[in-house]
Amino acid sequence: MNDHPSPTGCNCGCCTATRRLAAPIPHELPSFELPSVSRRGFLGTVGGLAALSLTLPSLSGAEAEACCPVKSRAPISRKPLRVQPVLTYETPRRQEATSWRNWGGIQTDEAAQQEQARITGELKKLAARAEFPLEVRPVLLAKTVEQAATIAQGDYDVMLMYAAGGWLDILETLTRKDRFNLMFVRHLPGPAYLWYEIVHPRFLRKMVDEFGQPGMDVHDVITDSYDEMLWKLRALHGLNSTLGKRVVCIGGAGGWGEGGQKAPRIARELWKLDLVDYPYKDLEPRLAAAYQDSALVAGCEQAARAYLGKAGVKLETTRQFVTNAFVLREVFLDVMEQHQTDALTVNHCMGTIMGMSKTTACLTLSLLNDDGYLLFCESDFVVIPSGILLHYISGKPVFLNDPTTPHDGIVTLAHCTAPRRMDGKRLEKARILTHFESDYGAAPKVEMKLGQITTNLVPDFNCQKWVGFAGTIVGNPFLEICRSQIDVRIQGDGQKLLEEMKGFHWMLSYGDYLKECGYALRKLGVDLLNVSAKA
Repeated sequence: MNDHPSPTGCNCGCCTATRRLAAPIPHELPSFELPSVSRRGFLGTVGGLAALSLTLPSLSGAEAEACCPVKSRAPISRKPLRVQPVLTYETPRRQEATSWRNWGGIQTDEAAQQEQARITGELKKLAARAEFPLEVRPVLLAKTVEQAATIAQGDYDVMLMYAAGGWLDILETLTRKDRFNLMFVRHLPGPAYLWYEIVHPRFLRKMVDEFGQPGMDVHDVITDSYDEMLWKLRALHGLNSTLGKRVVCIGGAGGWGEGGQKAPRIARELWKLDLVDYPYKDLEPRLAAAYQDSALVAGCEQAARAYLGKAGVKLETTRQFVTNAFVLREVFLDVMEQHQTDALTVNHCMGTIMGMSKTTACLTLSLLNDDGYLLFCESDFVVIPSGILLHYISGKPVFLNDPTTPHDGIVTLAHCTAPRRMDGKRLEKARILTHFESDYGAAPKVEMKLGQITTNLVPDFNCQKWVGFAGTIVGNPFLEICRSQIDVRIQGDGQKLLEEMKGFHWMLSYGDYLKECGYALRKLGVDLLNVSAKA
C-alpha cells in the first residue's frame, strides 16, 4: 500500500505516525452506488439545454473530528436522482367562428422556448439548494406524441412534466409505471398552464369520478411551489436509493419476534433489497486472521487511542475492547468492500459475535455509521428498511432503538449502537461503556442534543401501516437499560401513538422528515399514520 498524507489536517497520533491513512469519505453521508431498478437504456431525444447536477459538499467540520481509518479505502459515492424535465405544449391555429385554442399562455414555439429557458433557470436554483445528489437533465420540449414517446425511453429516475399544454395522449405517453412521475403546473404569476385547470378531471380521473392514471396520483401534482418540488424530490431520492439496496447480513437475515419471521421476504419483495447471507463460519476465520495481522492490530490500537483521545469521549470500559472494536470495523469494511456495498447488519449480535470478535459490535457499528455507512444490529428487517429510507431522505445517520411505553407525552428510546454524528457533521459527546445486557465489550452512551427535533418511524410487522411522529429530545438519562438512551417529548397525540404502536424496533433521525417519508411510502402502498399532523 502506498503512503498517503492526511488530507484532513488531522494531527492525531495515528495520522502523524503512519501517514498512510486514507481520507474520510469525502461526501456527506454517502452510500455505494447500486444499479437502479428498471432504469436503463437511454435513447437520444429532442434537444435541450445543458444538464444541471449537484455533488454533495464535503463534511465541513466533521473531518477534523473524524477518527482516521486504519486502511486506505476507496470513497463510496451516493447515486444521484436523475430528473428529466419536459415542457408539453401545443401550437394551435386560429379558426374563424369557432373555439380554436385551449387555456394557457404557451401557444407558440417561441413562447415555449422562452418558457424552456425560464424552467432551466428555476431548476438550476433548485439544484443548488438540494442537499442530496440531484442530476437535472436538459429541459426537453414535447408537442407531439412521437416526441413524448422518444423522451419516455430515456435513462432517468423521475419524469418531471411541465404541463403547459398538449393533449392527454402526450401526458399519458410520458407517464410510465416503472418510473417516478411529477407534474408541475403554473397558476401565479403565470403564464397559466392548461393542465392547472384540468389535471384532476381529465388526466387523473379520465372524466369519471374514480382515479384511473397508472403511475400518478394527486400527490404528484405541484402548483407553483419549488419548495414542494424539492421535498418531494428528496423523498424520491430516498426511495430510489433504498430500492434494490444490497445489505450484507452477518449470521443471516431475520426479523424480531413471531411477527417478524416474514420480514426478510417482505424486504426482498416489496423493498427489492438484495440480502447477502454471510454466515458466521465465514466471519470467524476472517476475524482470526485479522488478529494475527500484527500491522493491522497495531493500526487499530493507534486508531483506538486517537478516538479515545478526542474531546468529548470518556472511557469507562477496558481499553482492549475498544481496540478490538476497531479490528472488527476493519473486517466489516473488508466484507462490505468484497460485496460492493456500504450496508451491513449483524444477527445474534448479543451473543455469537462476541466470542469471535473479543468485543461487542456496538461501538463498531457506531463508528461506521458516523463515517456514512449503514450498519444495523440484530438483523431485524421489520425496521431496517425504515432506517435505509430515513438515512437517504435525511442525509444523516439513523438510530435504531428499542422503544418503551409512551406516557405523559414522553417516550424513552434506547440502544447500545447509537451513532455520534447524528446531525451528519458534529460528533456528540459519548461515554464508552460495556454493552448493558452482557456487561462486556464497548458500547457508546451518546449524549444527544437537547431540544433537537427528531423524526421517529414505527414500522409494523406486515409493512402496511407505519406510525410516525415528530419528537423533541428532552433528556439523556442513565437508566439500567441500553447505553444510549434519550427521553423524547412526543409532538402530537401521544395517546394515539400508544394505541397504534405495532412491530417492535423504531427508527430515529435528527430533523423533521415525516412528509417525505409519508410521500415515499405511498409509492409502495404503505400508509404512514402521522400522529404529529395537525387536524
